[in-house]
Amino acid sequence: MSAAHEQQLQLNMTERGKHLGVALWAWLRPNASQCLYDRILFTLAITLLVFGFIMVTSASLPTADKLTGQPFYFAIRHTIYACAGMFVLLVTLAVPTQLWQKHSGKLLLIGLALLLLVLVVGHSVNGAQRWIKIGPITIQVAELAKLFFYIYMASYLDRREVELREATKGFIKPMALLFLAAVLLLMQPDFGTVAVLSATTIAMLFLAGAKLWQFFSVFITCVLALILLIVIEPYRMQRLLTFLEPEKDPFGAGYQLMQSLIAFGQGHFSGVGLGNSIQKLQYLPEAHTDFIMSVVAEELGFLGVMGVIALVLMMVVRALVIGRRCLMVQKRYGGYLAYGIGVWFSIQAFVNIGVASGALPTKGLTLPLISYGGTSLLVSCMAVGLLLRIDHERRMTGRKVTPRGGAE
Repeated sequence: MSAAHEQQLQLNMTERGKHLGVALWAWLRPNASQCLYDRILFTLAITLLVFGFIMVTSASLPTADKLTGQPFYFAIRHTIYACAGMFVLLVTLAVPTQLWQKHSGKLLLIGLALLLLVLVVGHSVNGAQRWIKIGPITIQVAELAKLFFYIYMASYLDRREVELREATKGFIKPMALLFLAAVLLLMQPDFGTVAVLSATTIAMLFLAGAKLWQFFSVFITCVLALILLIVIEPYRMQRLLTFLEPEKDPFGAGYQLMQSLIAFGQGHFSGVGLGNSIQKLQYLPEAHTDFIMSVVAEELGFLGVMGVIALVLMMVVRALVIGRRCLMVQKRYGGYLAYGIGVWFSIQAFVNIGVASGALPTKGLTLPLISYGGTSLLVSCMAVGLLLRIDHERRMTGRKVTPRGGAE
């Protein structure tokens, strides 16, 4: 093959690459008249799901082999959860937000009833009673209760926006519901979910126009309550002390954190390579669930961690942008729900990554769309479906056309 021919082939490949890049960008950012949903948000969600499958498979192989004799046991289950999550996402996308708003009160009652039921018939793991077993299926009810609570809060803010801004009782009512949910969660106990639920609810109230003094009074009250909860429970105090000085008990209370920090340290800038983690070989507990970021840090290094943070941050930004655009066209319910989902994802991801990196005390929270966990994955996919539906209805309103599936 002549040099001229090789040069022509390289030019052709370069041109094809440019055309492919332009086509991809045009698909992600089409004209408003061509797009019925947020393609960037959908692409981010699929990317996180695929990345989660890869990392869960890598992190779970040694544990699955030891527990079941089948190295791909958790990978297969995660695949089933991911496929079910995509089905749930598509079903949610077909349901009008008006229907969610209409039944928001019933969903709240269902969520609270589930939190009460798990205390009676719940399945206990490591001293925590957070799961309901139905045959081979295990449901973590707190994940469902969180989403149902946000759906109700968005409805409340839509109906009582003026009361929230002008009367104290408009602020007290959701706080009373939050207190009830927090008490039921603490009885499991599930301190991490209480923190995420409280922070997200307060953020939604603040974004809806709650007065600044109310915001700070609740913030200070929550901080004092968290301090009290830590002090009165010996295991929480032990976690805090371990978090401050894990090296004092590296083979006891500080074992998990120390192993996670070792994983972060071994990853350096570009990691040891996908599948080459040492810490997942029975050293790091919960490597494929709560501490999935430790395996990411070790195998993919600083670049991998920053990539995950960037993807989650972009998804959160898309959710907040959807919320702002909905409020601009007076679609308050969808706007507040989008704000709630965006804040929820950001806080939960912040806590999960903070725990794995040693920046926060240990809490059992998954990384949305990435960590292993059936209920968490399904609920996260449902939340993404809600975001896509909210944005779809906002776009259809701009066209003066009634969206499929129901009237606005």
